Amino acid sequence: MSFWKDNRFVVTGGAGFLGSFVVDELRARGAEEIVVPRSAEYDLRNRDAILALLDDARPDVIIHLAAVVGGIGANREHPAEFFYENLMMGVQLLHEAWKAGVKKFVSIGTVCAYPKYTPVPFKEDDLWIGYPEETNAPYGLAKKMLLVQGQAYREQYGFNSIYLLPTNLYGPRDNFDPATSHVIPALIRKFIEAKERGDDRIVAWGTGSPTREFLYVEDAARGIALATEHYNSPEPVNLGSGMEISIKDLTELIAELVGFEGEVVWDTTKPDGQPRRSLDTSRAREAFGFEATTSFREGLERTIEWYKVARAQAPA
Repeated sequence: MSFWKDNRFVVTGGAGFLGSFVVDELRARGAEEIVVPRSAEYDLRNRDAILALLDDARPDVIIHLAAVVGGIGANREHPAEFFYENLMMGVQLLHEAWKAGVKKFVSIGTVCAYPKYTPVPFKEDDLWIGYPEETNAPYGLAKKMLLVQGQAYREQYGFNSIYLLPTNLYGPRDNFDPATSHVIPALIRKFIEAKERGDDRIVAWGTGSPTREFLYVEDAARGIALATEHYNSPEPVNLGSGMEISIKDLTELIAELVGFEGEVVWDTTKPDGQPRRSLDTSRAREAFGFEATTSFREGLERTIEWYKVARAQAPA
């Protein structure tokens, strides 16, 4: 408890999907001083805003979650923004945190940093064996640079920077905007709306053949908290569930849980993205005792129920 009570925390992106659960997890562990910077006040792409945040918050630990993110469509439409904004936020924040004497910097990377044809399950040592999948390479590489930077600053300055690689996340509070959402919230919304309209079919992107691993957001927040407290090494660490499912099977499962009985038509003109994603999670288990505990079906049911309630309460 002393780690959480004795330190001041900044959680960038703490008002977002994953960030809000990380803040909840830190509070549950006893953290009393947590600053969640909002972009309206602290634009982390701007060095002056970063300096103001560090001066105002005086953090001992920074958990850097803030990012410009989206699904395949958003990545294809905005590759330059996804590269520049994520790079500028992370690189400047880490540099100024070191200069300000921050004790620990926790970088949250992305599974998109892995090469397109990484052997499955993805091992952290394979991060550099090839180029990422093209549709999200600018985003993945921008986030990957924080691993390089953190290791360089540790080597030269002794700065305690760690790097975590969560797999695809899902859960309540996710982004359900069809223009920018990832696959699970996009499918949940699509099926619910199709059922309400009485549609007899929906169109899904790609072939359905790629596989993905998904991690429930509360499990991810617990993994980040465990690493923040206990992990102090330069090697990157995967955070995953150890479960791999094809997009086709995922689509059929969500249709079943929502109660949509129509046909799924696959639009093969749309990209599939990376062929397979499944992580080796042994390093997280051995280094700080993290294992996912939420079953995939249970996590999906909670996510669907949350969205139904949120949708019913939203303004017309």
